[in-house]
Amino acid sequence: MLLLHGLGATGGVWRGFDGLAPDLPGHGTAPWDDTYTFTRHAEAVLPLLDGLDEPVAVVGHSMGGVVALALAALAPERVRRVVGLGIKVSWPAEDAARAAALAQRPVTTYDSRAEAVDRFLRVSGLVGLVAPEDSMVDDAVVDRAAAGEGSGWRLAQDPRTFGVGVPDMAGLLAAVTCPVVLGRGEHDAMVTHEQLAALVDDAVTLPGLGHNAHVEDPAAVLALVG
Repeated sequence: MLLLHGLGATGGVWRGFDGLAPDLPGHGTAPWDDTYTFTRHAEAVLPLLDGLDEPVAVVGHSMGGVVALALAALAPERVRRVVGLGIKVSWPAEDAARAAALAQRPVTTYDSRAEAVDRFLRVSGLVGLVAPEDSMVDDAVVDRAAAGEGSGWRLAQDPRTFGVGVPDMAGLLAAVTCPVVLGRGEHDAMVTHEQLAALVDDAVTLPGLGHNAHVEDPAAVLALVG
């Protein structure tokens, strides 16, 4: 499997899964880019599939789910199935404007690692799911002194990643030839079952789970891979 994290997270969120889990550009240990789009993210991870003997299942969370669809459209012979989990598919103008504004903000410096970690957990929606002392957060924050940037701490995430844009879900789904499963957690406030059901025939809602269902219950998400 290829496992693609959501906006603000890192590949570490997939530790309950067996597969390739890269940090997408502008996140974690991955380099920052000049601009960010779903297609450019897909192009960045495509080399990971080089040399594999057979097509893979690609599981993506939120933004990563859109990247999974873009990858399947880009390289249909390498992707056998896409599972998109918790993708935000409805984008009112104010939501798009808010994301664009976040992309224009400068890098924030925090006085302590604890403050930077707290911000990472909030941005990624992992508050209450991942403890601040969990090793999962190690690649999500940067000691600016150790990086030769001065003092304090910052997120590893490039703020410009918020400018990735609004996904053309209908266009992507039309371009993908492999089976696609769109799912969400029952308590995911980012997307409703009805919104997903308007895009695919068999939308899935996972009982009792939230937006980060893959962190809460990896087995429930693995069952969607087939």
